[in-house]
Amino acid sequence: MTNDSSVKERLKRLVRGSGREDGSSKNGAVSSSATLSQANFVLRPLEQAALSSRATTLVHADTATRNASNSNRARTTGEISQRVAGGQAADITEDLATDRSLWDRAYDTLKDEKHVLIAEYEDLLSRVLIRAQTNTLPTPNETEDVDEVTNQISQHNVIARREKLKEIIELGLKRMEDKKVSATLLGHEIVLQDVVANVAGAVEWAEDYIKDAIKDLPYASIVMAGVSLVLPLLKNPTAVEAANQGGFNYVTSQMRYYVKMESLLLPEEMKLDLKADLTERLVDLYELIIDFQVRSVIRFYRSRTKNFLRGTINYDGWDKNLQDIKDGDKELVLKFEIAISGTNLDLVSKNLQELKRLAREADASRKALNDLLVKVQEHVEISRGQLAVLQNIDQHITDPQNQICLQNLRTTDPRDDKTRIQQTKGGLLQDSYRWVLENAEFQRWRYNEHSRLLWIKGDPGKGKTMLLCGIIDELRKSIGNTGLLSFFFCQATDSRINSATAVMRGLMYLLAENQPSLLSHIRKKYDHAGSELFKDANAWVALSEILTTMLEDLNLQSTWLIIDALDECVTDLPNLLNFIVHNSSAYLHVKWIVSSRNWPDIEDFLDTATRKVRLQLELNAKSISAAVHTYILLKVKQLAEQKKYGDDTRIAVQHHLLSNANDTFLWVALVCQELARPEVRRRHTLAKLRAFPPGLDHLYRRMMNQICDSEDAELCKRILAVVSIVYRPVTLDELACFINMSDGVFDDESLTEIIGLCGSFLTLRERTISFVHQSAKDFLVEQASKEIFPSGIEDVHYTIFSRSLQVMSRTLRRDVYSLGAPGISIDQVKQPDLDPLAAARYSCLYWVDHLLDYNTRGNANNDLKDGGSVDKFLCQYYLYWLEALSLIRSLSNGVVMVRKLENWLQVARHLHL
Repeated sequence: MTNDSSVKERLKRLVRGSGREDGSSKNGAVSSSATLSQANFVLRPLEQAALSSRATTLVHADTATRNASNSNRARTTGEISQRVAGGQAADITEDLATDRSLWDRAYDTLKDEKHVLIAEYEDLLSRVLIRAQTNTLPTPNETEDVDEVTNQISQHNVIARREKLKEIIELGLKRMEDKKVSATLLGHEIVLQDVVANVAGAVEWAEDYIKDAIKDLPYASIVMAGVSLVLPLLKNPTAVEAANQGGFNYVTSQMRYYVKMESLLLPEEMKLDLKADLTERLVDLYELIIDFQVRSVIRFYRSRTKNFLRGTINYDGWDKNLQDIKDGDKELVLKFEIAISGTNLDLVSKNLQELKRLAREADASRKALNDLLVKVQEHVEISRGQLAVLQNIDQHITDPQNQICLQNLRTTDPRDDKTRIQQTKGGLLQDSYRWVLENAEFQRWRYNEHSRLLWIKGDPGKGKTMLLCGIIDELRKSIGNTGLLSFFFCQATDSRINSATAVMRGLMYLLAENQPSLLSHIRKKYDHAGSELFKDANAWVALSEILTTMLEDLNLQSTWLIIDALDECVTDLPNLLNFIVHNSSAYLHVKWIVSSRNWPDIEDFLDTATRKVRLQLELNAKSISAAVHTYILLKVKQLAEQKKYGDDTRIAVQHHLLSNANDTFLWVALVCQELARPEVRRRHTLAKLRAFPPGLDHLYRRMMNQICDSEDAELCKRILAVVSIVYRPVTLDELACFINMSDGVFDDESLTEIIGLCGSFLTLRERTISFVHQSAKDFLVEQASKEIFPSGIEDVHYTIFSRSLQVMSRTLRRDVYSLGAPGISIDQVKQPDLDPLAAARYSCLYWVDHLLDYNTRGNANNDLKDGGSVDKFLCQYYLYWLEALSLIRSLSNGVVMVRKLENWLQVARHLHL
């Protein structure tokens, strides 16, 4: 400690004796040679030993720099004075022992002259290091410069400073490997575009360029550290533009040229006075370069924080600063030529040739960088468009009115419909649809821009719906986030999804869900009309106009629209077909897929489409047969595991299915479903199997005969009759209200068992009953009507109507949900776990429809007259009925039903007149 203190004191006296000059002066410098020599004589032997062998190095260092300019000597002396006074003798000896480069001198000079600028630069570098050391990233809403940090850059130890800067360069290069452009929305980072990955060699170029620049001259890290931090930012649109406009790319591409100037323009053979003059000019040039790059780095980084325009730094005058660098470069080279031309022509020629080579290399680097920026800019424009879309998503998602609009637009979610269909049919088997992906017609539609509409047609049970489910999954994978996919599954047995307006609403719903900016087209009409827009008499006109404007939207991505089972669109199908035909050829960025049975009416419309591809399943019998074969193998395997078949039984079942399936998935599924029943014993399997005739209609007839021969035949037929004519699938609670329950059937378990007896026609999922397939309903209505409608179909309609009035009269009452607050918003209402309206929901919505279906011949006159059942119900329960409709969010349906009644009564009065 004593020796260290005496060293510091002697150095202080040394500096005071040498005379301290102002750091910015260029005159009156003392001889560093004399100073260093005197320093060696002042130090005692013990102190010299403490400094080890550095004394000799100090003398050499002095010899190498004694011809430096007066101003720089004064600056160095001033620095030593300040640092000795601060007790930093070790740092002084470290610096003196190392031949400090002109880059170091320029940086330190700039730090003296523009200490605020360099302080901010070092603050930024320190934050980069601290973030790396703590392995933390800013939170989505946090700026980079919220808190104060300790400066991590050594202030006086040149070697330590270089090491820190090398760390920063490595961090910058590591960040170049992160090729994603992202944005933070709703507090989450969203990747927009893999920009740099799309530019061949961009990362490698940056790494090689920076590493080569500092390979031979490590002190170039002073300026290359900043460059390494800026290059990753060029994935940002603003940074790309700023790099082009601000000259960053020019100066960066010249860096290797600038770095080499020190050795080429200051050769050992140069006269000392000329060398001193050129040294000063080169330091001045380096100072301009560092100043420019430091400002650039701060500009790029601070523009990403809230404190970009903080007033401490002037960001104007980029053009002038860049021109000063270019002028200083030219003047320096010219000065070198003049200064040394008379002494060593070979040296002049050699060094100037090297400089020209470096200049050409700089031009090539600049071209590479410019090409990089151009290509990045191209991809950035894509990202900018994506960002605009995401910002629109952010805006639309947070707008409650948009959410209400979407809720009113939705009838069902087509994604849930798809899941339900797949689960009902036993899951989606890839091998049942993969053939279509290699099909020539499908490929033509997929990759030929002139083929806009793919029409898949085939007989019932051929797997059209599952085929489309598979296509949807494959399209999802292939288009990713680069396009929109919207689809809809028509189902004739459900009034919510069996009309042209329902199709439009479903397609629009998914489009708006995936690209919320499209909601603006819906809102233009919705804000004036409300939810009636989707339901009133003009709904089709309004919805078709809205969907057209959505498809015309310039921001709409490539879009795929898929509609399954056109033949199950029972309301306004011609309108839908006309829309498809017209719009399938109108937009290059929209492609369509539709499926249907081989119906002549549908074919007449779709034949007029000009850019269609027809894929007829019957003409692809080989592919369908192979898919059905694979399906049979899977189903038999499942049966064998469930029923514990032996090999002989398994092979026999498999052979029978393969021989009789006629390439029909549904037939296989129905037969396997029958064989899987618990009451079918393993020993009876083959006998049961042989009783199943080939062909769907024959199979349905056998199933119907089996039901008619059962002990529960009457109850089963009543259930089949009701399910055949309801407007949507009914629940167990609703069905129980419409049939005469026998003494032994009084709960869900018993009713579920009875429905199981109708299993070849019906399926039960989540307490909701529906047909296994549209063909099952078609058979019952067309070929088994005598069995299920012995008194006529109108009689069943009347039964549903009359029982609906009964269940509503028992259920409806004031404040049925016990809300206790008449003015409460419907959005605040939660359905009770034990919903008192569970059994009456269907009746509330459709009792009028069944009444009018029964009254086709004026049968309901007694019910509609004064004092009749309808009159009594409306007089006693009208307000309660409206309340119930509002609670199930269907009040508009009540308005429509009342209008239907009014219209019918007016017609009836006119006829009686």
